[in-house]
Amino acid sequence: MTPNDTENAARAYEPAAAEGAPASAPEAATADSIAALEAEKLDLKDKLLRTLADMENLRRRTEREVADARTYAVTNFARDMLNAADNIRRALESVPAEARETAEGALKALVDGIELTERDLLKTLERHGVKRVDPQGQRFDPNLHQAMFEVPNPDVTSGTVVQVVQSGYVIGERVLRPALVGVAKGGPKAEAKSAEA
Repeated sequence: MTPNDTENAARAYEPAAAEGAPASAPEAATADSIAALEAEKLDLKDKLLRTLADMENLRRRTEREVADARTYAVTNFARDMLNAADNIRRALESVPAEARETAEGALKALVDGIELTERDLLKTLERHGVKRVDPQGQRFDPNLHQAMFEVPNPDVTSGTVVQVVQSGYVIGERVLRPALVGVAKGGPKAEAKSAEA
């Protein structure tokens, strides 16, 4: 064996030793890299799930807003049409009942035409979600009715609507216009009546 052979063997041994030592360093770096990638994956998965939940909530909210817009889009127009409906009702009420029954010719045709117009207008409003509220005989509800006066009447349960001055209207679940009503007072209390039943 020559000195060169010994040097060559030493050199051959050094790279093997050098390769062996760094081999554990890449394994540690790989393990750290895998852990970092796992953490990043979990973070991205969490962000994805949150984004999907936000998108679903946005879709639901948008659907609800679109449905509300469809239901309540005609609100201002319907409110304006209520004046026409009120005027038609006043025109019909201004003709005495006996005059309606004995009406002939042009007067009868006029009254019939006004009644037909009122029915058609109310049907059209109902087709668009606007309904008349006629609370006669019902318990006073401040959400749907506006009390104009009280009527002393011991025969009727206190708080009952005894007279409707002007009909109310609702659109969907919202009050378009409250009914203007007269409310009974002085009669038996509603709570006492419900306790007996």
